[in-house]
Amino acid sequence: MSRRKKGEAISGWVVVDKPLGLTSTDVVSRVRRLFNAQKAGHAGTLDPLATGVLPVALGEATKTVPFMLDASKRYRFTIRFGEATATDDAEGVVTETSPARPSDAEIEAALPRFSGEIEQVPPVFSAIKVGGERAYDLARAGETVELKPRRVTIHEIRFIGRPDADHAELEILCSKGTYVRSLARDLARALGTVGHVSALRRTAHGPFREQSAIPLDNLMAFGHIAPASEAFSRLLLPLETALDDIPALALSAEDASRLRRGQGVLLRGRDAPILSGPVLATHRGEPVALTEYGQGELRPVRVFNLGS
Repeated sequence: MSRRKKGEAISGWVVVDKPLGLTSTDVVSRVRRLFNAQKAGHAGTLDPLATGVLPVALGEATKTVPFMLDASKRYRFTIRFGEATATDDAEGVVTETSPARPSDAEIEAALPRFSGEIEQVPPVFSAIKVGGERAYDLARAGETVELKPRRVTIHEIRFIGRPDADHAELEILCSKGTYVRSLARDLARALGTVGHVSALRRTAHGPFREQSAIPLDNLMAFGHIAPASEAFSRLLLPLETALDDIPALALSAEDASRLRRGQGVLLRGRDAPILSGPVLATHRGEPVALTEYGQGELRPVRVFNLGS
């Protein structure tokens, strides 16, 4: 006899505005307990010193997380010039100083070098594995960590302003795998000084924007509202929200049933749709499965169990 899962079979996305000081895992755990969900996960880690958009997937929405991991992200961040740190952010000890401070014009002139496809070496205090160990574990143990450069894409980079001579605010839209800490470090070096990230905020992740993100404190306050389940349901976004970049295809009840059983569906003939790659299969407006379309057939990749 299979063991009954703890929690409710609730599915969807909650877009949290992560506060300073908490890990992404901390936030996911709190949201899962608040919604009493059976499963929960997040789509892209934010460091404890970062704030902003953290999409949390509940239930069957966790099956769409891989699509969110590939999504572009937008960040607003502040570089502190004149101090390099071990972690490339404000958490680490200062390892080097410089009296040089770039002008606004020099910052603007340097930005094109960091636009488009670039190579960057991740911070040594990162979750990248080296010989089976996390780089940050090795670095904390005092070992020398050498990480290889990685190709990432900076779709947009913009100089926002200058609070004072020691700081500059920028905004970027970037691909997965981009380290803002590395970007700040390398930009400071290119400007003839050293620097680190002193503030970082994610303002967008794929289709999720900060305008619709809910501060964690506000979300926790809903737990005191009765009936809380109704309040929570208004905050939950459909699981297909994460799939707005892939085509959707409505199927008959018979074809939907085939996909739910793990079987393929043939779409050949004169009326067959023109599709390729990932497709969201639906029935009566409800997600049935994530599929892969090829050679006239929909093949199920992730089947959603939404109780219908």
